Amino acid sequence: MRAEKHRSNIALLHDGVSRRGIYLLPNLITSAGLFCGVFSIVQTMQAAYNNAALAILAAAVFDSLDGRVARMTNSASRFGTEYDSLCDLVSFGVAPGVLIYRWALIPWGVWGWSAIGLYVICSAIRLARFNIMLGRIDSSHFMGLPVPGSAAMLSSIVLMYRYVGQSGLPPKQIALLLLTYALALLMVSSIRYTSFKNLHLYGRQPLSRFVLAVLLLSVAVAAYPLFIFVVISLYVSSGPVLGVREWLRPSIPAPAGPSLEEEDPE
Repeated sequence: MRAEKHRSNIALLHDGVSRRGIYLLPNLITSAGLFCGVFSIVQTMQAAYNNAALAILAAAVFDSLDGRVARMTNSASRFGTEYDSLCDLVSFGVAPGVLIYRWALIPWGVWGWSAIGLYVICSAIRLARFNIMLGRIDSSHFMGLPVPGSAAMLSSIVLMYRYVGQSGLPPKQIALLLLTYALALLMVSSIRYTSFKNLHLYGRQPLSRFVLAVLLLSVAVAAYPLFIFVVISLYVSSGPVLGVREWLRPSIPAPAGPSLEEEDPE
């Protein structure tokens, strides 16, 4: 009975997609992100690790655009949501996992590939949880570290090691093993991260903000590996820092009403 109901749901979904079609623009942007993820895997297999990291960051840019385009054009759909999650699993789960394993974790043997396995599994869990909780929680925050954020963190470290070299940095084999486990746990945690969905950049802004944006843009162009690493690191650490801050904040007790003894007798 349950199998027949499942088949009927699939048939209804297929019939709805085939009759009404799909929205072209947001799904094309999502496909571009998936293409970047596949390109990253190919570059990793060819030992072009810097190109692989840049491709993952490009996929993160496309992932941030497809949702905004869908909302702006009123073209959001269930198909687009499911398709986006499948593409994200490849671009931000499998692609960075393969990159980090080939670049740093091969010497760890079973510990290396098990860390990557946990990372990919937690990415899939994070995406599935996001889909079932869509519309049920405040859209201004994410529950757990977003999958693109964890992938960008790993990619920025690859760029950073090439930018500054090995001097002054911890051995990548140790740092990446610990960080991969930490990012996997952050993705499936209940720590809140801001989503920036309420950020409106198309309205009028003060001139000082425009000057600051130009300054940041010049820094990003001059030293983009350092800039990306700092920005992503601040975002990844913001969740645990704010969580600890809220936990340490003393709770304000509710004001107690007047007791029976304090009330005037009538």
